[in-house]
Amino acid sequence: MSTHILLKNGTVLLHDAQDHVTATKTDVLISDSIISKIEPNISDGNIEAGTEVIDCTDKLISPGFVDTHHHVWQSQLKGRHANQGLMQYMASGRLLSNVFNAEDVFWGQLGGCMEMIDGGTTTVVDYAHGCHGKESNEAAISATASSGIRSIYCYSPPLTVTSWDPFTLDQNSLTEDVFTILSSLAKASPFADGRVSIGFAFDAFHFLPQQYLDMLMASLASIPLITLHYCFGPTGNFSIPQAIESKGYLDGRFLIAHSTNMPKEDVALYHKRGVHLSSTPSTEMQMSMGGPVACFIENYEGQNVRELCSLGVDCHSNNSAYLPGEASLALQSARGYRSQVFLDAGKQTKSAGDYTVEEAYNQATIRGARAAKMGDSTGSIAVGKRADLVIFDATSPAMICGAAKDPVAAIVLHSSPADIELVIVDGVVRKRGGKLLSVGLDDNGKKIAGRRSGLAWREVAKELLASQEKLEKKLVGIDFGKAEVGLMEAWHIDPATVVDSI
Repeated sequence: MSTHILLKNGTVLLHDAQDHVTATKTDVLISDSIISKIEPNISDGNIEAGTEVIDCTDKLISPGFVDTHHHVWQSQLKGRHANQGLMQYMASGRLLSNVFNAEDVFWGQLGGCMEMIDGGTTTVVDYAHGCHGKESNEAAISATASSGIRSIYCYSPPLTVTSWDPFTLDQNSLTEDVFTILSSLAKASPFADGRVSIGFAFDAFHFLPQQYLDMLMASLASIPLITLHYCFGPTGNFSIPQAIESKGYLDGRFLIAHSTNMPKEDVALYHKRGVHLSSTPSTEMQMSMGGPVACFIENYEGQNVRELCSLGVDCHSNNSAYLPGEASLALQSARGYRSQVFLDAGKQTKSAGDYTVEEAYNQATIRGARAAKMGDSTGSIAVGKRADLVIFDATSPAMICGAAKDPVAAIVLHSSPADIELVIVDGVVRKRGGKLLSVGLDDNGKKIAGRRSGLAWREVAKELLASQEKLEKKLVGIDFGKAEVGLMEAWHIDPATVVDSI
């Protein structure tokens, strides 16, 4: 059944060919899942019968945000990592996928997706490293589809703990089961009428002998996006992208998370191969990676980084899933680093330089879409693009006056999910009147939830708390300190480099 929505009298944030954003008073017509018309005063005579007309007077209409690095399954882990560093998180967070069953994955994934939608994220690159086996991956995809979000679900070979005491990690991540699941998911993709597609996530390309790398890359021939973690420093002072390039496989499908402290040779290589980056400021600043990647610096040792960069949340178990919050943090931290150079020279900055709110906003919208290899279909508001939109109340206590003077600044520096009245993904309203709407369920979701109808957020929240309580009981007696040591041994990390004083 076709659906039509007319957004009337809103202030629409439109990108031009140079990614400059202009706030324009106009109407937006949505036909099914596509933006079909953008012009002032679209009249009743120019719309289909049954079109829903939504008055957007005093509202800002923004493209949906694009989160390019997120581990969506981790909802039940919230509260565990507030004061942890990277290796502590890896032991007491990342490894806990080993105690999640398919039902836990479903609820964690659904909660994570709904939190993103509540904050206006309409597209996510999901680094799905929390699923062990076919059933858990199917549960995660079912939850993703049910939520209504647009996702590239990047299947990832699991990190398997074979024993907690003594701590033992299975070092063979590319099992036959991995190739079977990847093949099955790729053949079934896309899901949810095209909203959910399959990518691949893996961090150990550089460790594979050529024979096995050749086999893996052959299996990825039809996969449109490949993502990995990478930061340059004491625990990994070699370039993974350069290693992949040396083996003949780096191409424009790659999206690299973090890339902090990268050498200039990496940037030249990214430009050469069309590789994009995702900075996740909250976790990079907390978890032993230093400051965020140079998202706002045109000249990085002679190389332009800015146009390659996008933003991600990484772990919503550790920080908010609100992407404009990450945009604000990245922007202000870049300004802080810049000003410190001046202060060290006995001077102060006259202005904020060219580190602008528009650039931060673009990292969360159109540049994120390009990094996700979806720039032609989402990330900006244009005729022919998917109807992925976020509507802010320009008169809320946080947005008032700011939205009237500079709407982009109001979103990046002042907004929160509470200011979002409406979220539309693929032409379907998912949040209305400031409240998440109930989600539908596919057959797998109905089986897991034990019901035929959809789920309201309060019901999802109840299931999340029950799952969290059950998981906490499974963790009793696990020595996470031993797990940290075991991880460092398995990954050949010198413990002398992981310290709290120098």
